[in-house]
Amino acid sequence: MTSTPNYGDLRAELETLTTEAFRPELSEIDRLPTLEIARLMNGEDTTVPAAVAAQLPLIAAAIDGIAERMSRGGRLIYAGAGTAGRLGVLDASECPPTFNTDPSRVVGVIAGGPTAVVTSIEGAEDSRDLAAADLDALALTSDDTVVGVSASGRTPYAVGAVEHAREQGALTVGLSCNAHSALASAADHGIEVVVGPELLTGSTRLKSGTAQKLVLNMLSTITMIRLGKTYGNLMVDVRASNEKLRARSRRIVALATGAPDEEIERALTATDGEVKNAILTILGGVDGPTAARLLEESEGHLRAALAKASD
Repeated sequence: MTSTPNYGDLRAELETLTTEAFRPELSEIDRLPTLEIARLMNGEDTTVPAAVAAQLPLIAAAIDGIAERMSRGGRLIYAGAGTAGRLGVLDASECPPTFNTDPSRVVGVIAGGPTAVVTSIEGAEDSRDLAAADLDALALTSDDTVVGVSASGRTPYAVGAVEHAREQGALTVGLSCNAHSALASAADHGIEVVVGPELLTGSTRLKSGTAQKLVLNMLSTITMIRLGKTYGNLMVDVRASNEKLRARSRRIVALATGAPDEEIERALTATDGEVKNAILTILGGVDGPTAARLLEESEGHLRAALAKASD
């Protein structure tokens, strides 16, 4: 028998959340000129980076934990519902082409499954059991990290995912946009980016969504930097899967080495188009097989492989 939700209690709970607060000064926003609404919205968005900055020490600590586990073969798994879930799926999907990661290494799990990415299945967010089942399908290990994402910080799916992951021994991160959230309390690393009430009451795809995107960018990008997926600020593990990326690959090798085009082409040919290997052959003065061996011995860190090549 399904229990009937107590909507009075739910409404009272929502009214305590900063992200749900009503702003009477904007109650006639629909009567303003379009340009003025745009200026108001843009002004709201400028407050988000400062809210993220306040959480940087906590974000950095979470990244160090994620990188440590991923270096042992663990995965980074995002779990959320609605906008938060879609942002996790987006971030995960961008890692393979950007960092040449296996698609199984960074994963986005969304309440309601893949269909929920393009079709709203908001009711799925209310199930902790669904979150546990979705994570069980991934066979969590203690080297994995699960990041629960929820603007409110109370979404049962996200909270349930973090609680279940912690029970399985995985590292957990709770990312929300309200202070003193259940999600942050449930996680090893609680990150609460308090951006304040939204322009449209309760529309957390706005400032809250922007804040979550900024933090997810940091979690994945800086983790990949720590794992040696970059050389300086160059994406040396980029996967050249189309013409644009093939051109970018050549530009990255050029920026890293200063070599002429002919030498770059020879290096990429000798290394089957692997950018990192090509750079090592040029800067380290080694052949393709040696570059591959040095990088394997250095766990993919190009600077460490270059040091080995010069020994």
